[in-house]
Amino acid sequence: MTKAEKISLAEARRIALAAQGFGVPRPERVTAARWLRTIDRLSLHQIDSVNVLVRAHYLPAFSRLGPYDRSLIDDAAWKRPRQRRLFEYWAHEASLLPLPLHPLLRWRMARADRGEAGWRGLRVFASERRAVAEGFLKRIRNEGPLAASDLEEKRGRSGWWQWGDAKQALEWLFWAGYITTATRRGSFERVYDLTERVIPAEILALSTPDEKHAQRALIERAASALGIATAQDLRDYFRLRPRDTAPAIESLLETGVLIPLEVPGWTHLAYLHRDARRPRRISARALLAPFDPLVWERSRALRLFDFHYRIEIYTPPDKRQHGYYVLPFLLGDRLVARLDLKADRQAGRLLVHAAHLEPHAPADGMDAIAQELAAMADWLGLGEVVMPLKPLRRAG
Repeated sequence: MTKAEKISLAEARRIALAAQGFGVPRPERVTAARWLRTIDRLSLHQIDSVNVLVRAHYLPAFSRLGPYDRSLIDDAAWKRPRQRRLFEYWAHEASLLPLPLHPLLRWRMARADRGEAGWRGLRVFASERRAVAEGFLKRIRNEGPLAASDLEEKRGRSGWWQWGDAKQALEWLFWAGYITTATRRGSFERVYDLTERVIPAEILALSTPDEKHAQRALIERAASALGIATAQDLRDYFRLRPRDTAPAIESLLETGVLIPLEVPGWTHLAYLHRDARRPRRISARALLAPFDPLVWERSRALRLFDFHYRIEIYTPPDKRQHGYYVLPFLLGDRLVARLDLKADRQAGRLLVHAAHLEPHAPADGMDAIAQELAAMADWLGLGEVVMPLKPLRRAG
């Protein structure tokens, strides 16, 4: 293996930000083509149903492009079958992915079909409860798209461990690739249909690579999206197992797609994608979703930005440090603040419950934050931004 080059932490940050689409001017108008290039660069948008501000899958494009028409995502994923460009599957958690990635995840579907992948509580449907799942599959085949609520009584369930038979069986069928999301209802409930009635025929006709080649392609995609990454970062992007990741990294090193690097303070070797830009300066301003690929691997955020980040939705209110739905704020090449935000749609206000500045936040940091909040409020159709009385600065 080539001897590892040594680079500074600041350079590593700039490489990572450039790979993620930061540091370039935002367009005056976001076209469908520009938006599609953004999601292709990232490979996916993670889905999350929390809607206290706006659902998470809408935010990565806003962070990189500025205000855009959210119907671009809705139409490409759920509302206009003839314009479908995205599909749902388990990639980095539940995700929206560009259609050409479908063949690269069929190995995971095959594993789920054998009971070797997916949530352990659902794997029983691959064996002794398979007939139950096939019964629901038959109903969808005969009756058309259905949601879990169409197939079972409502019992106030919450969480997969309290799902009824229909929801569990449908989720296993989803993991195994027999069905996929046809659309989402107003409550964001998933409506399932047969995969061959949702995914375009030309995508289904694409050849299916074997596991080894598919995993190599996914690691290369992750490396391109991250720019610079450790093996853990690369593995986490599409949630691959260590034993699947190691051969892929070795192969990419042998072919020169990945270049080994050493970064001060990083315990493990880093890998640079050969096409990654290495800018001397990054100028960026963005609010980031808690599930943005720049920060979703929390140890990576700590290594790159010295930013200890945890989402506190499930933390009791009296024990939260920063708030309920907290977005990191990127300025230049640093994460300089975190803001607890809520959209008060009834009153037309963007509420900033708390603003916490990092020790290295510049003196004009709040001015930049105010500008980005105004842009977000306008994008969300909210007429007013309500700030806290005083931002708090984290002790260094």
